Amino acid sequence: MNEEFDDFIQEVKALLPWLIAAGLVVAGYHGVKKYMADRRAAAAEIVTNAFTTDELEDAVAKFKGAKSAGVLQLRLAKSYFDGGRYDEALAVYASLDGKDVAGFADSAAVGRAQCLEALGRFDEAAKAFDDFAEANPGSFLALTARLGAARAIAQSGAREKALERLEALKDTVEEGLDKTRVESTIDLVKRYEKRAEVSLFDTADAAQKQLEADAEKDAAAAEKAAPEAKPADGGEPSEPAQKTE
Repeated sequence: MNEEFDDFIQEVKALLPWLIAAGLVVAGYHGVKKYMADRRAAAAEIVTNAFTTDELEDAVAKFKGAKSAGVLQLRLAKSYFDGGRYDEALAVYASLDGKDVAGFADSAAVGRAQCLEALGRFDEAAKAFDDFAEANPGSFLALTARLGAARAIAQSGAREKALERLEALKDTVEEGLDKTRVESTIDLVKRYEKRAEVSLFDTADAAQKQLEADAEKDAAAAEKAAPEAKPADGGEPSEPAQKTE
């Protein structure tokens, strides 16, 4: 009996390293699982509680690779766009190209096109809007893309072409918000006038000339308004009296 017990102890000792390793694997699995759950919970909280650009930048860096990272990047891109930082917004949207982004891939694609429009790259913007609308006719952003394409075309100098598109589009949408959006864009395009680009030096030169012209006008008006000096008897003004010693 003692010999059998001794044999059992020896077998346990032989298996002990394997048992410890197995235990570490199991513990490690549960530890990693808990870590990932805690990380997901923290990322989800950040998604709802991060508001400023700095907070979003920190969150994107901290949760890179997390499931909610794409949503955080979308929020950061929008924050850049709203702050006029169009190049940075474009870079973030472009990095999300082709990714699912938790069901928000459409937002990334249209956001990229909007950045191109804001940067004055109208031909690229119109193509990006059109490509999205043609590939995703059932998307909730399809109309937004079609309207964006028309705006970009108008701003590139082809206003009549943009209006033709919009009038044709108006006939395809139902009464309500969508039709109102199309009609508002038509009014916007009709009022749009392409401005010639002027260099900073030309602007400064024009401002200086305007200032000089205004100064001359003010001087002429002041001279005209001043009363003329006349002698009391109506004759010529006399010479000032000489001072005698």
